[in-house]
Amino acid sequence: QVQLVESGGGLVQAGDSLRLSCAASGRTFRGYTMGWFRQAPGKEREFVAGVSWSGGSPYYADSVKGRFTLSRDNAANTVDLQMNNLKPEDTAVYYCASPARKYYDSRSPGEYDYWGQGTQVTVSS
Repeated sequence: QVQLVESGGGLVQAGDSLRLSCAASGRTFRGYTMGWFRQAPGKEREFVAGVSWSGGSPYYADSVKGRFTLSRDNAANTVDLQMNNLKPEDTAVYYCASPARKYYDSRSPGEYDYWGQGTQVTVSS
């Protein structure tokens, strides 16, 4: 059974940095896209960053481009999200996720089958 476990959230001030980590078990990373999503209170879950199964460069939502960096370690089955220059609007529960389907890319949360429990990120102004 696939399990994704996030860690690294917390309460920080605007301009600070946080690093989120996602550890996967139950299957190999190779061949599967990994994504980070977030959900703020009263809002829909939205795409933040992802890395394709094909191993290309990570891609980002416009709102985080230039501030967030995704890194993936296939050998360790981990995918991290370095978040710099955090803003109050980054406050949300952050989730890592992966589709059940191999060799498949998507930014839509509905296309992802496996989700972590989420980690809270709160940025104060």
